[in-house]
Amino acid sequence: MKLIIAIIQPHRLESVKAALSEVEVFRLTIMDCQGFGRQGGKAELFKADEFLANLRRKVQLQIAVNEEFVEPTIAAITKGGRSGEEGEIGDGKIFVLPLDECIRIRTGERGPEAI
Repeated sequence: MKLIIAIIQPHRLESVKAALSEVEVFRLTIMDCQGFGRQGGKAELFKADEFLANLRRKVQLQIAVNEEFVEPTIAAITKGGRSGEEGEIGDGKIFVLPLDECIRIRTGERGPEAI
């Protein structure tokens, strides 16, 4: 089992969800977040003063999958999250972490069956 964490641009969320549905990944958690990286900040105005807002709004997806869904999930997120053919700075990141245990609260099931 793996936990896939993806940070994507908010406007790409619907295309990522559609791509995940195509590979039969329907369960995910979505959180609003902020961060910065190579994309850098942008100048904004507040009460006529300009300042650099270096935190950019992003969306974080958390998806628990069994081993056979890892690569299709990564491919779907990449397909839905990439801007254009080549992509652009700020399109996001995908992290794949080991998932030691999963427990379904309702039934007490454990492991791959609980996902």
